[in-house]
Amino acid sequence: MSDGLRITRALRIEPGRRLEHDDAVIEESPVALLYNGLPFAVMMATPVDLEDFALGFALCEGIVGNAREFSLVDVVRDDAGVALHAAIPQARFNPLEDRRRMLEGRSGCGLCGVAELRDAIRPPPRVAAGHRIAPDDIRTALHAVAQRQPMNARSGGVHAAGFVRGDIVVVREDVGRHNAVDKLVGALHRTTPAIDAGDGMLVVTSRASYEIVRKAAFAGIPVVVAMSAPTAQAIAQAEAAGITLVAFARDARMTVYAGQERIART
Repeated sequence: MSDGLRITRALRIEPGRRLEHDDAVIEESPVALLYNGLPFAVMMATPVDLEDFALGFALCEGIVGNAREFSLVDVVRDDAGVALHAAIPQARFNPLEDRRRMLEGRSGCGLCGVAELRDAIRPPPRVAAGHRIAPDDIRTALHAVAQRQPMNARSGGVHAAGFVRGDIVVVREDVGRHNAVDKLVGALHRTTPAIDAGDGMLVVTSRASYEIVRKAAFAGIPVVVAMSAPTAQAIAQAEAAGITLVAFARDARMTVYAGQERIART
């Protein structure tokens, strides 16, 4: 079973010396998602935590409405990649024919299964109001997520998505930032008992894109914290979903782009 990393021989060149050494690099494999035998999407992903990924992707893409409607029936690995075979109710399966689109997902991949432009930007679900949070809570969450990235610590090439609510901290890593969020959402639902996403925050080690915010809305997470910049569409999605969007969050500095009323004054 892969740990998501591969050891490769590399040559490090520094002023005055050249050093051959073994280096850990992140794996990136095609991962196909199939529902009731129907191929839906192929994503480039780090082949770990795939059970979390399969469920989280289905939830974040609105393919199923809850974890009870989803069953991962088979994981097929071969030299070409990994195929995740899932079973979903017929009522959920029928609309997939309208959305069906095989695509070659990339690390920063986009809108999976969207066949027409008018379907690309869809209204997000609204999240619950939730509790107010303080800037110190955000700084604490950033530190907690930073301490739980073993693949990135070894390779330096991985995104992380973390859920933080009080003492609860769950983190998943992947070469793609969207994949990391899918894995995280799946992990929250696969935990026994499932972790309620309300009153928590999503921390991502990337920019805040449209899809990151949209996935948070489907997961019911009211606060999204990104270490890098937001996009204009991400801000619009956050406003539509009632999500607090914080970006450029590093150390004691951060900028709030939407949902400022949820941030308590200190």
